[in-house]
This record gives sequence, C-alpha cells and structure tokens, in this order.
Amino acid sequence: MLIFATSDKGGTGRSVTSTNLAYRHALQGKDSAYLDFDFGSPTSGAIFDLPEEIASGVDGDGLHSYLFGRVPAPRRVNVWTETQREVLRSRPAGAGRLTLLPGDSGQGEFSSTPEIVDRCTELLVRMDEEFDLVIIDLSAGRSYATEIVLAATARPELRGVPSRWIVFHRWTRQHIIAASGLVRGPQGILDTGAECGHDRDALTEAIRFVRTAVLDPSAPDTGLRLEQLAWLDVCNRGLHELASRTGVGRVNLLGEVPLDPVLQWREQLISNDDVWLHRTANERTVNAFEDLAKKIVDENSWVGL
Repeated sequence: MLIFATSDKGGTGRSVTSTNLAYRHALQGKDSAYLDFDFGSPTSGAIFDLPEEIASGVDGDGLHSYLFGRVPAPRRVNVWTETQREVLRSRPAGAGRLTLLPGDSGQGEFSSTPEIVDRCTELLVRMDEEFDLVIIDLSAGRSYATEIVLAATARPELRGVPSRWIVFHRWTRQHIIAASGLVRGPQGILDTGAECGHDRDALTEAIRFVRTAVLDPSAPDTGLRLEQLAWLDVCNRGLHELASRTGVGRVNLLGEVPLDPVLQWREQLISNDDVWLHRTANERTVNAFEDLAKKIVDENSWVGL
C-alpha cells in the first residue's frame, strides 16, 4: 500500500502526523517505510529523533542522489536502532519494521525528467513489495515531488499497486480553501494526474482529507471562557459549511487529529508512555493516530466514506 501525504501549505502537521501513522502501523505488527520526498526540507528524521547528521537529511546517498542516478539505492535508516529516544529504542515485541529513507541535506526541489520518473517508479515498486505500508511525504502545495509521483503511479508497473492520497490541512478558512484548490484547482492533483494519464474519477476516489490541530470545544481542558466557546461554536459551524461547499467536508474526510500541546511545542512521535506514564500527551491524540493508521489500509473504511 502506497500512501502519498501532501498538504496545501507548510505547517499543517503533515509530516508529524504521517510519521506518527507509520509508527502506529509498525506498533500494530506491520512493516512501515517512510520516504521523505519533501525535497526542499527533508527533516522528517528530526521527528524520529535521529542523530543530528541524519535529522535534516543525509550527505550524498539520500533520495535526491538516488533519483538523480548518483547511487544505485537510497540509504535506509532503521528507526528502532538509530533513534536517540530511549522509548523508541525499546522496540515492543511483535512490532514491525520502521524504516526511513531520508532526502539529501542542502538540496532543493527539482523538475521531473523521464529518467527521474523511471527511478521513482522502480523505487516505489520495490518498496511496495517489501513493506506493508509505504508513506511518501511530499512537499507542500503544487510541487515537483507531486508531479514525479503522479507520473510514476501512472506507469504500467504501478497501476496494480493500491495507492491513496491524504491531504492534511488545518481547520481554518484559509487552509480549507487552499486544500480544496490543491486537489481540484488549476494544475492541482486532479489536473496534473489526468495529464500524466490517470483516470480522473479513480484518482478523485483515492483522495481523502485529514484535519489537524482541531480544537474540540467539548473537551474539559480547553481553558476557554464561555463567551469564547460560544464564538468558537459559531466559527466551527461556518467552517463545516465552507468545507462542504468546497469538497473538503465529511463525505471526503478520513479523520481528525486534535490539538495537542506536545505536537505544538515539539514535533515528535507520541508514544504510549507519553500519555499514560509521563502524561505529557493526550489520550485522544493517540486514539486518533491509531484510528487513522487502521483506516488508511482498510478498504472498507476507505470505500465506505
């Protein structure tokens, strides 16, 4: 299963959410791979608490180097053994592999060529054969990374491989409008996918949205006054109406991630110890991650939306 993670803008929580989904999937006993295709800022290694020399990309053998044909295969990082975070190094019994393929540090976005698409196709085929879940973290917005993977997944070698798209966005007017435009607007995912040879209707059915940093007014620990809660309720109703009109509403919603102070202050994997032992993270955040980690690979959950 290939999952392409994208977002309308930076700062949506795309990377921190999708890394947590890979982590949760591995905890469920499945092998997970995470490919950092955020070519302008390949820093997902920091979320996995990897050493400094890997946290912001690698030097000369990452995904940039592979796609340009400089190395025969990109580096793989075993998160369980190379993380600096003790709770992650204690790999639970029965957990699957958790592997990061980092980008190269100090690089940037680059346009697609047939040779780059060939190498991307070969890589995605190989990763799908080896791992139960492959999450490809794309650069935000209308990026070259998105063009490359759309061209690759239109190739005959990948047409039989299940692939889905998750568009992450904050629960604000600006982000709802931008997320809709990223998918349905000019030169958005659907337009670009159709140009690459995808069936537009099939691609539409493969795209769902995930709302991040959603404040729940009914939660007991919001710290808001009654007047603020009433105002928030009015805003929330307006956002639901806007999301429905722009195709980002509940019919296309895969899930929500609640606002969590830990994720606001420090982008990291949230372990069970963070919730029940240290009590720094909220239980409902872990529940949201676990629910999403199951839904993204469950055909019934996906089709039934």
